[in-house]
Amino acid sequence: MFSVKPMKPTFKCYLPPVQSDVKKTIDPPIKKLEPKLLSGEIVVNEVNFVRKCISPESSQDDLWGKLICTNFKVSFIPQDSPTKQTFQLSHLLLGEHDIPLTCLEHVVTVNDTKGKKKVLGSNQKLKFNPTELILYCKDLRIIRFCFDEAGPESAKKVCLAIAHYSHPADLHLLFGFEYQGRRYHESKAERLNGSVPRGGLQTPIFDRSSDWDREIKRTGASEWRVCSINEFYYISSSLPEFIVVPVSLADQDLKQYSIYFTDNRLPLWCWNHPNGSAVVRTASVCDPVQQRKIEQRIITAITKSHPQCSEVFISDLDKCLPNIQDIQSSFIKIRQICVIEPFEESEERWLSSIENSRWVEYVRAFLKHAAEMVYHLEGRNVSVVLQEEEDRDLNCLVSSLVQLMLDPHFRSLSGFQSLVQKEWVMAGHRFLDRCNHLKKNDKEESPVFMLFLDCVWQMMNQYPAAFEFTEAYLTVLSDSMWIPLFSTFLFSSPKQRAQYLMDFARNKAIPQGEDPVVYFPPVWDWSQQFSMKDQTLFNNPMYVGKGAACVLNGEVKSFRRTKKYGSILRGASASLRNGLKGTEDVLTRRGSLGSELKPEFSVMKDVVESPSERFFRDWFSRPTDQQGLLIPLLTPSHLALWKLYFLRWVPEACIPKGGSITAYHKLSQLVDEIEMLRDHLRQYKAPTPHGTPLPSPRGPSADQRRMYFKAASPNDSPPEFLSSSFPFTPVGNLCRRSIYGTPISKFLNGARIWLSTETLANDSF
Repeated sequence: MFSVKPMKPTFKCYLPPVQSDVKKTIDPPIKKLEPKLLSGEIVVNEVNFVRKCISPESSQDDLWGKLICTNFKVSFIPQDSPTKQTFQLSHLLLGEHDIPLTCLEHVVTVNDTKGKKKVLGSNQKLKFNPTELILYCKDLRIIRFCFDEAGPESAKKVCLAIAHYSHPADLHLLFGFEYQGRRYHESKAERLNGSVPRGGLQTPIFDRSSDWDREIKRTGASEWRVCSINEFYYISSSLPEFIVVPVSLADQDLKQYSIYFTDNRLPLWCWNHPNGSAVVRTASVCDPVQQRKIEQRIITAITKSHPQCSEVFISDLDKCLPNIQDIQSSFIKIRQICVIEPFEESEERWLSSIENSRWVEYVRAFLKHAAEMVYHLEGRNVSVVLQEEEDRDLNCLVSSLVQLMLDPHFRSLSGFQSLVQKEWVMAGHRFLDRCNHLKKNDKEESPVFMLFLDCVWQMMNQYPAAFEFTEAYLTVLSDSMWIPLFSTFLFSSPKQRAQYLMDFARNKAIPQGEDPVVYFPPVWDWSQQFSMKDQTLFNNPMYVGKGAACVLNGEVKSFRRTKKYGSILRGASASLRNGLKGTEDVLTRRGSLGSELKPEFSVMKDVVESPSERFFRDWFSRPTDQQGLLIPLLTPSHLALWKLYFLRWVPEACIPKGGSITAYHKLSQLVDEIEMLRDHLRQYKAPTPHGTPLPSPRGPSADQRRMYFKAASPNDSPPEFLSSSFPFTPVGNLCRRSIYGTPISKFLNGARIWLSTETLANDSF
């Protein structure tokens, strides 16, 4: 049944010897490999004696086991249980070797004997028996399985099953609909025994008027009101049921104006500045004849909503920023450079290749435009209207960045989640199309949300104390797009979400009127994916928030910051200005917002500054208020490749005991120790008459503390498990090749590049 290849270990080598009758009662039976299935998950196809490739150089470290395709994931179960790592992000829904079907980008089968390979789609035939299966994933993993000892027909069937089930014909066929339906009924008893409203969710969903009312009140937008003319999606199919509009516009006028906008998308209020200026987003007016008239009426209403009736600045994003096709093309290039291309082929021109992909350039373009909008809102005290043809892609990105720079609330964990919910989910970003969950239209696919997360990371990298969450949180959030168990990233509009969930509730016999958050929760319910301990990886130990506390003379006090500063630090070194995480002169480099400014901060008589240049010069000359306005530096030396996201699965790029995790480890331990000392001080009681202090009961246990790494001895070295890819592990991802030596080594040694590592773009299938 099995082919025996000379000079090559086979699966039989790893099996126990044939048992005789004497030893039969002593030797343990061979381990039965069974998958861990979620409620409603079923096995579609499976194949035994599969080898998962761990190393490209040899097969000694490879894993042998069973490859399984279910209606949710591709799962590999090793024959030998791997050593359990103490410190690693442990997913409650996915095992270490599991890949959700919606995460698969390409399913490639290879027959290395015949030199054939094929990218499989749904309902396709495979004319050769595969010897390898390579899975290209949307989270940038590349996983390789070999069928050396597996039955050829079984291998072919499992490959076809994976390809078929990763291309669902309809949204209802995604596993989340089956899983959440069963989960709802299984947890019914728990809810009857007393549940927290909305499942204990802290993040507002903005699917009801009360959420918008609270946001209006929080930002002091007294001249704006919640409007319900789109209730039951009567006006627009892509807008939420409740929108915020100027008080001066009547419902009847809004209904009349809506027909002139693309998809009837009326202008949406996003946020209000304390000075009264507002951020508004809108679709284009599709009737050229009525365009000037309608725009004038809307602008007049926005002007009236400002305390000083200031003018309105309109920014047409379609004319000044990359479009979704540009973003998709750039992402494909950088993914190819970071993951797919053999390193030895590209290491000499790696940095220039990254630059030529234009990904970092696009990150800079969106950050720069958002900062310019901040100038109009903060520096000129005028409202800003962001205009895009459909108002569902670039507007989401720019409006979110503007609010992130201006409002510290959105730099907290719950605030950031509310920002995504408000500006992306409820505003109608086409997640279903842009993520291409159904793999039906590649032209509509574009990582706009991924670009936003990269922009956020750039700001976090420059201002590490201003954000409550970590880059691990951003990476986990990006990975959650490919897990079809949450409502957040599955739909392209609030109406589509409501329709599918209504049909879902009817099919699963869920009582009418039940809150959808209960039976199909958003991704913000992180307890579904991670334990409380693993969720502490989201907490930034350097965060200086409004609630941050200090101990002064034995008394716990809160930090208080002012937004006014007495003087400009004319002589301060650039590394200290603004509390920036940076090194060199921040104002003289090309590409910066202050690129035309002279290095001296004093105003020179022979240099005429524009108002915007003066605004940015003044801001960069002051120390940063972590709870105030933040403006990113945009020079090439300050914008970097987001290594944790792009390189976490590349073994060659992994730095043992290195990377930013080493600083995170030490800072977490320090913060944990400070918090323990603070708790002791808070619990300390007055001394007794005998002079003996009476401590209060102990503080929170180790599992309840908010840092992942607990306080330890100052002399402790970084643990062995830490690497630059933590809390992710690149083991099992397809490495490109060893990078020992220089590129010339490939000619001296006759280095062989795998067929499986060739770029898909240059292949003909």
